[in-house]
Amino acid sequence: MTFASYADRDAIENEMPWADRDLPVTLWGLLSRTAAKHGSRPAVSYQIFSGPKDKAETLSWTQLREKTAQTANLFRSLGIGPNDVVAYLLPNANETVLTLLGGCVAGIANPINPLLDAEQIGAILRETNAKVLVTLKGFPKTDVPQKAAEAVALAPNVKTVLEVDLNRYLTPPKSWIVPLIRPKVAVTHNAKVLDFTTEVNKQPKELAFEDVQEDRVAAYFHTGGTTGMPKVAQHKYSGIIYNGWLGDVLLFSEEDNVICPLPLFHVFACHVILMACIASGAHVVFPTPQGYRGDGVFDNFWKLIERWQITFIITVPTAISALMQRPVDADVSSVKTAFSGSAPLPLELFKRFEKATGVTIVEGYGLTESTCLVSCNPVDGEKKVGSIGIPFPYCDVKIVKGSPEGPVECAVDEIGEICVSNPGVFAGNTYTEADKNKDLYYWDKYLRTGDLGRMDADRYLWITGRAKDLIIRGGHNIDPAEIEEALLGHEAVAFAGAIGQPDAHSGEIPCAFVELVGGADVTPDELLSYCKSKVHERAAQPKHLEILDELPKTAVGKVFKPDLRKSAITRVYNEALSSAGVDAKVVSVIDDKKRGLVAQVEGSADDDAVTDVLGSFTRPWERAA
Repeated sequence: MTFASYADRDAIENEMPWADRDLPVTLWGLLSRTAAKHGSRPAVSYQIFSGPKDKAETLSWTQLREKTAQTANLFRSLGIGPNDVVAYLLPNANETVLTLLGGCVAGIANPINPLLDAEQIGAILRETNAKVLVTLKGFPKTDVPQKAAEAVALAPNVKTVLEVDLNRYLTPPKSWIVPLIRPKVAVTHNAKVLDFTTEVNKQPKELAFEDVQEDRVAAYFHTGGTTGMPKVAQHKYSGIIYNGWLGDVLLFSEEDNVICPLPLFHVFACHVILMACIASGAHVVFPTPQGYRGDGVFDNFWKLIERWQITFIITVPTAISALMQRPVDADVSSVKTAFSGSAPLPLELFKRFEKATGVTIVEGYGLTESTCLVSCNPVDGEKKVGSIGIPFPYCDVKIVKGSPEGPVECAVDEIGEICVSNPGVFAGNTYTEADKNKDLYYWDKYLRTGDLGRMDADRYLWITGRAKDLIIRGGHNIDPAEIEEALLGHEAVAFAGAIGQPDAHSGEIPCAFVELVGGADVTPDELLSYCKSKVHERAAQPKHLEILDELPKTAVGKVFKPDLRKSAITRVYNEALSSAGVDAKVVSVIDDKKRGLVAQVEGSADDDAVTDVLGSFTRPWERAA
C-alpha cells in the first residue's frame, strides 16, 4: 500500500476503525497466521561472528512457531501465568527472540539492558516481580552472567535462572576451547539454575495451554536510561500488534530481508522490526551478539548486505557515522530503504549516506511509553531531513502548551509538547508504578512525551528540544541529575549543571559546568576524575568540565541550562571549525521558535566549507546578520 503523503495516511485510516481490522488478538495468533502462510520461508537468522561467510543459523516460520511454543510451554511449567514475568538479560541470539516471543505468549516478557549495572538490574527484577530470568552461561569477553548472578541475589522473587550457552554457535576448534576457558560465575542467590536449550527441547512443539483470546499486558520495557533507576512501561498485545501491522501494511512483504544490528532489549528491534516481520513474513537478520557494537560488524557490513540480499537497513545516526568511514565494498543494489531512529540525524550525514549507497534514509520517531511507533517520513513521499515525518495511521498527535485555562493545542509551527494517542498508548497505565502515571496525560488520552516540537503546514513533525532535559547519547538516555549529584558530593562544588554537548558521532555527549564554594581551589581535571569515580556508567561520565565564576540561574535559583547549552555549542563548533582550518566562528547562539538553538556564524569561509564541518552536528547554523 502506498504511503507517500498525509492523504495516504488518512485513506488507510478511513477504511475502517482500528477495532474493526481483521487482526489476531494475541501474539501467538499473529505468529501462527504467518507460519501458516509462509511456513518454509526464512523467518530469523543469526550469526555470532560478523564475517560474510561465517556460520549462521536460520529458523523458518514453522520452526520459529514450534520453538516459541516449546519456550512458552517451558515458562508455564516454571510457574509463569498470564500475569507473571519472564525477564531476560541477553545479547542478541535466536534464544533471545524465543525468550521474547515465548515470554509474551506464556506471560509477560521483560527485556533488560545488559549495559545496566547489577543494582539497576536487580531493581527492575524486583519492580516487575520476575519469577524467571533468562541470561547467559559464563562465556569469554562478557560480564553479563556475573551481573545476572549479582542482580538475582538482590531479587529473591526470581526462582529460576535459565542459562543460554552461546558455545553452540561456534565451530571447532573454538567450540572445544570455550569449555576450557569459560569464566566461573560466583553464585550467591538461591534460584534454581537450568540450561535453556536442554529444558526447551523437552517441551511439546504445540502450545500445551489455552491461548486465551483477550488483550492483556504482554511485555514490560524499561525506559532507555543508562543511569538512574529506569521506569517500567507496560505493553499490551494490541500495541505490539499495532506496531507489527504498520510494518506489514506500509513497509515489508515476505520477499524482504531486513538487517537489524540493534539490541533485542529495545523497542526498536523488538516491536518495530521483529513484530513487523512476524506480521508480514519478512526475514530478519541479527548479526553478532552485540549488533553494531560487535567485532567487525562495521567493517563487514556491506558484505553482509550482499550475503543476505538485504532490502531494508535498520540503523541509528551513530552507526551511520561509523559506516560512512568505510568504503561501500560490496553489491548493495538489493537495498530499497534505510530507516534511522533513536536520535536526530545530521543533514550532512544524510547526504553522505545517500551519495555513497544510492539509498535514501527515512527518519522516524517512537518511544518506549507508546509501545514505540509514532511517525516517520513517508517511504514513497517527500522526506524532510531533520523532521520526524507524519503520524502513522490511527496515531493522533497534538502539539500542546500550558495556559491559564489549562492545556491548549498549538497553532501551526508553534512549539509545544508532543502528545500522542494511538493503539500503543496504554492511557492511565503507561508505567507499572501508578504514581508515575500522574500528570502523564492530557485529556485522559494523550501521552505527554516530554519532547518539545512543532507541526508544520504540511503536518510534518519536528522535534525542537526535550522538556525532560535528558541527555541522549547515541540513543541512550542519560539523566543529568546523576552527574550533578556526583559533582555536588565534592566539597569544593557549590552548584553543578550537566547538559549534552554536541557530538558529531553520538549526537550528544555529557558535559558539566560547576560553580565553586568561595575560596575553594580545584582543577577541572580533578573534578572530572572525582566524577568518574562516582558515576559508574561510562556513557554518563562527562567528557568536558568547566568551572565558572557563577552558573546562570533562574529567579528562584535553579541552574539555567539553555545558557549552558549555548556555551557548549559555541565551544564545540568553534573547535571543529578551527581544527578543519575553516575561517569562520560562532559569534552567538539564538533560540529560534521553529528550529530551537541555532548557531550564528561569521567569517570569510563560504557556506559549503562551513557546512562540511558543522553539518555533522544535529543543531543548525546560519550566517550572523
